[in-house]
Order: sequence, then C-alpha cells, then structure tokens
Amino acid sequence: MTSPTAPVSPWRATILTLYPEMFPGHLGLSLAGDALARGAWSLEARNIRDHGLGRHRAVDDTPAGGGAGMVLRCDVLAAAIDAAAPADDARPRLLMSPRGRPLTQARVRALSEGPGVIVVCGRFEGVDERVIGARALEEVSIGDYVLSGGEPAALVLLDACVRLLPGTMGKHASGVEESFESGGLEYPHYTRPREWEGREIPEVLTGGNHAAIARWRAAESARLTRERRPDLAAGPMADPGARDRSR
Repeated sequence: MTSPTAPVSPWRATILTLYPEMFPGHLGLSLAGDALARGAWSLEARNIRDHGLGRHRAVDDTPAGGGAGMVLRCDVLAAAIDAAAPADDARPRLLMSPRGRPLTQARVRALSEGPGVIVVCGRFEGVDERVIGARALEEVSIGDYVLSGGEPAALVLLDACVRLLPGTMGKHASGVEESFESGGLEYPHYTRPREWEGREIPEVLTGGNHAAIARWRAAESARLTRERRPDLAAGPMADPGARDRSR
C-alpha cells in the first residue's frame, strides 16, 4: 500500500521592518498575488518596533564616535530576529544593504529553491555591526545606490524569488529563457502586427526554421550583452554557439 505523499511546505518569507504596511505591496497582485492567495508561498511582515525600548518603543540611537543620523540598535534588532526565527530555522537571514554582495540571478534561483528567507530591512544610517555578526546576517545589495530603507530592496528580492516558484509563472521556459539565466542579456522580442510604423519583425522569426531562430536569438543575446553589459560579455554569451556545443 502506497503511503500518502507528505504535504509540501510553502516557501516562507519573513520580513523585519519598521513599516510592515509596505508589504505585500505589488506582490499582492498579478501572478505573485495569485500564488500568495493559493498558499504557494507565505509572507509575514513583523514590526521591529514591537521590540523597541521604553514608553516610545525606541529602536535607534546616536552613532558611536559621533556623526549624522541614527543607528538601529543591536539589542532591539536581535530581539526581533530571535522572535521571528528560532535557532533551528534553516532559512537564510538577509540584510538589505548597499554594502552587501550584489544580488544575482544565480543567488535568486538558489534562494527560491530553499525553504524561504528572513529579510531584515534597515533604516536610518545603518545597523549596529554587532548584530550582523551575532545573528549571521548576509548583507545583500540590489545595486550601487542608496535607498531610504531596505523595504523596496526586499520587495525586489522577493519578486525575483517568488516568480521562480513552481506554478507561479505560466510556462517553465519563462523563467529560464531570460536575462542572466545563461550569463547574458535576453534577445529581443516581437509580436503582431508584423509591420508597425515601417518597422518589421525580423524575417528569421517568421520563417518557421527553429534552428535558425535559436541561432538568431543566441547571436542577438551576445550582441546586446557586448554592447550594454561588457562586464558579462566575457562569459558563455560571448560565443553565440557556446550553449549549443555544451549540450
């Protein structure tokens, strides 16, 4: 007799923030919102201020050594993390920070294949360095610019992960045939009408020769990568035939 299949736990995201009302934001809409409503993934936004100190629930203090702005206290943030994630929680603990390692598609895919994430959204001038080490926070950056807080960055990270969860996107190929999945930028897309304002769809895309279409797409991917992201062009996409030969 076959034993019943064990239920699959949904991908879980826990957000620590001073502004929980910012979530789920746009992730409550469209495909991500449908997946959230179906229980394919879950989202919990926790208020760091619940662990604030004193009558006014203080969460920050002046920086040691002087300087402008305020710093999120280590004791307050540690209490928030401990309440949200017990020691046996296997999910990675991420801190959205402009000094973190750049978020890549490979990292996103790895996160999406795990149990979920715990994301800390910083505010003010930053977070007390001691809690980063004490709670093993992995600093993650979405780009070389500074935001007013980690919440928009957290939404970007969640968006990138959730769209890769099984059943979120309509076709599996939608998640693998796009920019950065193969090391370069995605090829151009076209649809009807065939001619628009004197501009036509490239003839190769309308001829039905799938091998020729694959070659054209690989070549266009390589061209765009060289022109727009030369830092990526040294990878496999520098040679349009590299992917075919590696199969």
